[in-house]
Amino acid sequence: MNDYDKRGLGFEDAGFVALVLLVTLAFVWLALPFFGAILWGVVAAIVFAPVYRMLVFRLGLRRNLAAALTLLLILAVVIVPAILIGVSLVQEATSIFNQLQSGRIDPARSFDDLREALPDWAQHQLAARGLNNFEGLRQTLSAGVGAGLQTIASRALVVGQGALSFIAALGVMLYLTYFLLRDGSTLGARIKAAVPLRPALRDALVEHFVIVVRATMKGTVVVAIVQGFTGGLIFWLLGVEGAPLWGLLMGFLSLVPAVGSAIVWVPVALYLLATGSVWQGLVLMACGVFVIGLIDNILRPILVGQDTRMPDFVVLIATLAGIDLFGLHGFIVGPVIAALFIAVWKIVAEHGTGESLPAGE
Repeated sequence: MNDYDKRGLGFEDAGFVALVLLVTLAFVWLALPFFGAILWGVVAAIVFAPVYRMLVFRLGLRRNLAAALTLLLILAVVIVPAILIGVSLVQEATSIFNQLQSGRIDPARSFDDLREALPDWAQHQLAARGLNNFEGLRQTLSAGVGAGLQTIASRALVVGQGALSFIAALGVMLYLTYFLLRDGSTLGARIKAAVPLRPALRDALVEHFVIVVRATMKGTVVVAIVQGFTGGLIFWLLGVEGAPLWGLLMGFLSLVPAVGSAIVWVPVALYLLATGSVWQGLVLMACGVFVIGLIDNILRPILVGQDTRMPDFVVLIATLAGIDLFGLHGFIVGPVIAALFIAVWKIVAEHGTGESLPAGE
């Protein structure tokens, strides 16, 4: 085999290793503007790979047609609804912000109504603890609500200006997803063969990566979507202003272990009770406990099963840190990095104790 034997391509050559690292870093830098599109393309291909394989079997091994049909399914059930929801949220935020500007919605007045609705014993308890200075909190609440809605409403202009970039990123994501679905097994085999690890360890890490991505999407994103949609629908049926925004907020906060979407619906239910909307508040409390609250407990074990069992505090830290570093993409990146971190150190621990670490080939 010329100058190379079966042990590899001469990785002992420091110059060649440096070249590999330099070219890899250059490629990563080149692809960085489309990081989000590439990430979601990989995620979509992993999540919908079982659907693609089923279609390949049903269509007589016609891989191109199966990949195209899977891509149409992704468009129909994920991308188009996400775009419609995004447009609806921007419109809702713009409408609420305009009502704030015109005075039709006054958070300060609502806060005063809530304060006056409190019973005397509650006001005395607050005063005894020095929590009766409502004016500063009222001003902060008014400013915070107005600024937050103004930021969301202003995104309409940003989305309009960045429409071309969005379309380009969406095109890259769909294009990549198609080829990963069709040629993913071949590409995966080539990438695994190039990874400088023992085959057994390499295969275990790749398998764990795929499992974690699927479990994260099913156990985090799907649950968040269901909780947010259900909560927003309940708010809309009860006549709560800005139901889509509340639903979106509940979806995001469902990632917080133990408390989750209750951070939203509990204060709203208490506000409804305190301001005289008793039956709406009671219905919201009941739906929050027996519908919204049980979605996570029932749906997550069904979707995830035994795929991944990370501690709640790890999920929380990894998700929040991922969002802080990568924005929306952090929903996936954070938990995946955390799960791979746990998997790698589990292998290290097994190696250190001499447990069931597979021998290399």
